[in-house]
Amino acid sequence: MTLTGLNTALLAAVLITASGSLNAQTQPLSDGARQTVAWVKGQRDLLGQPFVVLDKQLAHAWVFDANARLAGATPVLLGSAKGDDSVPGIGEKPIAAILPHERTTPAGRFHLEPGKNAKGERIYWVDYDAAVSMHRVRSANASERRLDRLATSDVADNRISYGCINVPEAFYNEVIDGLFASGKGSIYILPETRPISTLLK
Repeated sequence: MTLTGLNTALLAAVLITASGSLNAQTQPLSDGARQTVAWVKGQRDLLGQPFVVLDKQLAHAWVFDANARLAGATPVLLGSAKGDDSVPGIGEKPIAAILPHERTTPAGRFHLEPGKNAKGERIYWVDYDAAVSMHRVRSANASERRLDRLATSDVADNRISYGCINVPEAFYNEVIDGLFASGKGSIYILPETRPISTLLK
């Protein structure tokens, strides 16, 4: 489905799934996500902390509680540019100066740090120095149609941000805040241009 003539019922279904049962899963775990979860369990990497696994190639995130049980899953919006590294100094640039090829969501394991943006909105910093955070979907620019993009089946539609991870508001409030507000937890962002082994080491 393209953005043109978007079926509003499909959008509602996506948002209901994201805001309904905490065990709702909108898409099966990808191979990379399964491999990451198995590694986290095997390595006891997080010592009883919740975590997120984000597969950029599917624009989908799975959230796990402190016992590594699936707590929810959701489509997300990501950086518009393909790539696994943030441009050096990107966090110091005015947003208007960020070039299209610089708008990447970096791959790696990051601690999710509760914080606030310049508008006072609660967010979770993924990489503070690179100004990459996870936050609720923002629709200030109507032409971007960010909520609509979450409901399409074309993963390319989900690549729209400057690098931040945009999460549906209901899912963010119920699942993300419910598990990560204490400041404990991490996110594993799977690489899209290099082997997953570069992350799991």
